[in-house]
Amino acid sequence: VQLVESGGGSVQAGGSLRLSCVTSGFTFSDYCVGWFRQAPGKEREGITTIDTSGTTRYTDSVKGRFTTSRDNGKRSLYLQMNSLKPEDSAMYYCGAAKSCGTIWNEFPNYRGRGTRVTVSS
Repeated sequence: VQLVESGGGSVQAGGSLRLSCVTSGFTFSDYCVGWFRQAPGKEREGITTIDTSGTTRYTDSVKGRFTTSRDNGKRSLYLQMNSLKPEDSAMYYCGAAKSCGTIWNEFPNYRGRGTRVTVSS
């Protein structure tokens, strides 16, 4: 099983980034997938999930700014991040689990190594 994130970087506040997560080794379309993040010295935070039917859920702090999508044919997950704020700075991880709750509450067994996002003021 592999999940590989890309698209992180450094941007100024108000800018945008698009993260991608390419997966292999499991039946992508059968899994809830999503993103979580962890800033230095802080606990991990679930950001968003998209389930097998395409239903999305977002944490309040990113609603209206972040959009997640999936492409089952490409076995990929995406996170469009707009209006970025300094408090969005963190390592961003994609994850996959049979239950979306796992992505919200735990480090899912299927997860990538992360991509760093830094937002400067």
